[in-house]
Amino acid sequence: LVIVFQQEIRRFLLMIGSATFSRRRRFFKQLLMLRKTKNETDSALLDPIVLACQNMSLTHTGALIVITQNTPLSNYSRTGTYIDARITSTLLESIFSKNSPMHDGAVIISNDRLEGAGAILPVSDNTNLPARFGLRHRAALGISEKSDAICIVVSEETGHVALAHNGKLDPTEIGELKSKLIRLTEQG
Repeated sequence: LVIVFQQEIRRFLLMIGSATFSRRRRFFKQLLMLRKTKNETDSALLDPIVLACQNMSLTHTGALIVITQNTPLSNYSRTGTYIDARITSTLLESIFSKNSPMHDGAVIISNDRLEGAGAILPVSDNTNLPARFGLRHRAALGISEKSDAICIVVSEETGHVALAHNGKLDPTEIGELKSKLIRLTEQG
């Protein structure tokens, strides 16, 4: 049973150690409800993220989305605005709108919730990065070097999408984004 429910047990222990009472209560409600399989849950979580990235890519709206895995990123979430909201493509696009005060920072997604926006991330010290990579790309690499998080970057200049994971930046076609995200979340 411990092996089968390893992810749920890990999530439970992390929530007990760092969550507020309302989050704990919500977690216990989730335990009582019938849960979908992990792949269905991941797919439902990733759909609004992929749709938002697709729309932002078309409009050349810069974005930096961080999806936590096993390493908690609450220290980075606290540098921005705490949100704790259900993930929707509309919310993500609103946050990264050029007129939004939080558009320059990162959005951090944790436990299937949008935890915070406008977060400040560490920048990679890698000097071998091409000059075309801006601060968003360097921040995505920086957090992926310090944690197991998956980062999605939408370039404001070109509209291109890239994934950062384990200190590597992978340019990604928008049509491949969801399948790559599913593969990376299954590894984590």
